[in-house]
Amino acid sequence: MAVQTVASTGNTTVDLGPAAALSCRECGHRVPLGPVFACEECFGPLEIAYDFSAYDTEELRKRIEAGPANIWRYAPLLPVPSDVAGKPNLNPGWTAFVKADNLARELGVTGGLYVKDDSGNPTHSFKDRVVAQALEAARAFGFTTLSCSSTGNLAGAVGAAAARAGFRSCVFIPHDLEQGKVVMAAVYGGELVGIEGNYDDVNRFCSELIGDPAGEGWGFVNVNLRPYYAEGSKTLAYEICEQLGWRLPDQLVVPIASGSQLTKIDKGLQELIKLGLVEDRPYKIFGAQAEGCSPVSVAYKAGHDVVRPQKPNTIAKSLAIGNPADGPYVLDIARRTGGAVEDVTDEQIVDAIKLLARTEGIFAETAGGVTVGVTRKLIENGLLDPTKTTVVLNTGDGLKTLDAVAGTGLTATIRPNLDSFREAGLDS
Repeated sequence: MAVQTVASTGNTTVDLGPAAALSCRECGHRVPLGPVFACEECFGPLEIAYDFSAYDTEELRKRIEAGPANIWRYAPLLPVPSDVAGKPNLNPGWTAFVKADNLARELGVTGGLYVKDDSGNPTHSFKDRVVAQALEAARAFGFTTLSCSSTGNLAGAVGAAAARAGFRSCVFIPHDLEQGKVVMAAVYGGELVGIEGNYDDVNRFCSELIGDPAGEGWGFVNVNLRPYYAEGSKTLAYEICEQLGWRLPDQLVVPIASGSQLTKIDKGLQELIKLGLVEDRPYKIFGAQAEGCSPVSVAYKAGHDVVRPQKPNTIAKSLAIGNPADGPYVLDIARRTGGAVEDVTDEQIVDAIKLLARTEGIFAETAGGVTVGVTRKLIENGLLDPTKTTVVLNTGDGLKTLDAVAGTGLTATIRPNLDSFREAGLDS
C-alpha cells in the first residue's frame, strides 16, 4: 500500500511520502516539491498535492489504527517520510476529545457537544502539529535554522521543536505579546526577537528576510515552508473523525487567525471522504473571530468575497491577524458548507473562558474563549443547530493568557478556625 514520492530539489533528493507536487490553489499550476509558497504563474498560494491512488481503504484504516498515539498515525496521508516516527520530534497530536455534556446543558445543545482540546500538545497549543510538519520539510530541504513570524504560540512551538531536533531557532514576534507566551518561547534557548508593530508587520519583515542573503539556510515554517506547515492542521480533522468512530461531525466551530486551520480542516475532511474512510454526508464549518480583529466575519456578514484588512485590538492576540491570508477561502468554505463566520467581544471571550472552565474543567486560552463564545452566539441567533453533533475547538492552554482572567481570584480570606470559615458562609 505504501506510496512514496521522491522529489529532487537542486542536487538533493528528498522523500516526502505521498506528497507528489505543489499545486496552486487558484490556477492549478504544478511545480516540484520545494521550499516555495507562491505560484510563479499567478502568485496564488501553493499547497501539497498527493498520490493516494494505491491505497486500499480498509488496509489504510487498519494501518492508522495500529499507529502511534500522535499525528504520525496519519503519516500515509502527510508530506513526511515513512520513518518519521523514529526521528527526533515532539510527537504532537491525538489530543483529548471531550464529550462536553455540562457545557451542552448550559448552551442548550442536545445533539452531542464535543471539545477538541489541543491544549494537551507538547507546548500546549495546536501549533505543535503544524511545526512538526514544517520540521520534516526543513530536514528534507537542508535548512539549518528554523524560524517564523508568530503571535505567540507558534514561537514556542518552533523553539521547542528546534531544540528537540538539534536545529538553531530564531523567531520573530510583536513586541507586546502576553508575557507568558514570551517566556515560553524564550525558555527553549533559541533567539527570540520582538518587532515594533503588530503581527502583519512581523510577517512582512520575515518575507523580506527570506529574500536577503542573511536568510540563507533559514526555513520559515509559515512562509517558505507554509505548504508543508499548513498540512498539520488536517490532522485535527482526521482525529475528530476517528474519535467519533470514523464519522463526520455535523458542525464544527473553528477559530480564525490566518484562516489556514479552518481551510485545512475542510481539506482533511474531504480527503477522508474521497478515501472512503468516512461516509460522505453534509457538514457545516463555522469560523470564529474576536470582534477586535474580525475582517473575515465582517466580509461574511456583508456578503463580500474580499477581506479588507483591520488593525487588531483584542485580548485574543493569538488570533490577531488583521490581514488573514486564507480569509477568502474561509468565506468560500463557510458558504459552501452552509456555515457562517461570527465574532464576539472581549467581554464575551472572558465569559466563555470561565464558562468552559466551570462546566468542563478545561482552562482555554483566549482563542478557546472565542470559539465557545461564538458557539453560544450562533445558537442564540439560530445559525447553529443544537440538535446536531457539534465540535468546538480549543487550540491552547489558558495558562498562556492569564491576563485575560486576571480579576479571577480568592473566594474569601479567613482565619485558620471554624468560626471564621462559618462567618464567610462557606459551610452552606
